[in-house]
Amino acid sequence: MRRVVVTGMGIASPLGSTVKTAYERLKKYENCVSHWDKLDEYEKLNTSLGSFVEGFVIPEHFTRKVKRTMGNVALMSVCTAEDALKDSGLLGDDIITNGRCGVSYGSSTGSLDAILDFYAMCIDKEVKMLNSGSYIKMMPQTNAVNISLYFKTHGRLIPTSTACTSGSMGIGYAYEMIKDGYQDVMISGGAEEIHPTQVGVFDTLYATSSKNNTPTLTPSPFDKDRDGLVIGEGAGTLILEEYEHAKNRGAKIYAEIVGFATNTDGTHITNPNKDMMAEVMRQAVANAGISANDIGYVNAHGTATINGDIAETNATEEVFKREVPISSIKSYTGHTLGACGAIEAILSIEMMNNNWYCPTLNLKNIDENCGKLDYIKDNGRNFETEYVMSNNFAFGGINTSLIFKKI
Repeated sequence: MRRVVVTGMGIASPLGSTVKTAYERLKKYENCVSHWDKLDEYEKLNTSLGSFVEGFVIPEHFTRKVKRTMGNVALMSVCTAEDALKDSGLLGDDIITNGRCGVSYGSSTGSLDAILDFYAMCIDKEVKMLNSGSYIKMMPQTNAVNISLYFKTHGRLIPTSTACTSGSMGIGYAYEMIKDGYQDVMISGGAEEIHPTQVGVFDTLYATSSKNNTPTLTPSPFDKDRDGLVIGEGAGTLILEEYEHAKNRGAKIYAEIVGFATNTDGTHITNPNKDMMAEVMRQAVANAGISANDIGYVNAHGTATINGDIAETNATEEVFKREVPISSIKSYTGHTLGACGAIEAILSIEMMNNNWYCPTLNLKNIDENCGKLDYIKDNGRNFETEYVMSNNFAFGGINTSLIFKKI
């Protein structure tokens, strides 16, 4: 079985659009949530909050021709992929185009403004908003396809449109492609552009925070007074590479992926299943060939929804059977949907390599219904561990767990 390592990372997030900037922003203990004026236009919407990418600039060499098939979600995907390939030292390398490099990348959906252009056609009975790039912007595989086209890859292409696990699923499937010998390099991750309709999805479920006058105090995962999530946006790209290939070319290695698992609840479309959350963690630990005792930190999905936090933390307690250190990056960024698994994987790796772990912001009084865990709160914590776990869970009962090892 082949080993898989991370050799490049690129990010666009509310915390910043370089890996260093995003990691350093965690240390300021400030969330990225703000009032979104556009949401005030919609009647009966409970929330008016959002979390937006900071510092993202489209490079000048992205010409109009290059961008014609890209909505914002694809632009963030391709740009962070370029950053990650530069970081890995593989940008322009023959391996990208010789069939030994693939793409495994996702989002909850394509560009929603493009979808509305098709809607306008149906309502107005006139083809006036559409062009040759409209469908490519709209389709759920837009990120994976645009990355492949831009870098001219010829290997496997795996679109992961699995809602909030799109990014983590993209990384997990890429890991399996290399581990099992199908590819030597994979461009992996996930992205999401923010849109009022996405807010509406969660608002109709009464899952959004309505602390509209105090955006810095929400979301508050695991807190007894939490009142829901905040929608965010972003992208995260990780370059995965077969270990010997990376070693032979003298590549910088950030971490090794040693475990991945995914399963489905098979019970309810939106309500989480604690037992299957626990099972996916057990499967990831087994896949890594280690014990849960070896893992020193868990990066939680931690959305600040009432049922989600309770199910996740009790599942974590069941698997670890100890008070393992845990925190939620979504307390900073909000819920970036298809991007969260990739953004959180990148930041988990950074925290592991720097021996510092962020707290969950706005966590004052731990909900007694949550599992008995070592919740990092108030301030970050310095400690060393060889392994970290990053978990994500999605509508449809789709669960993922990734385990990274320090190199």
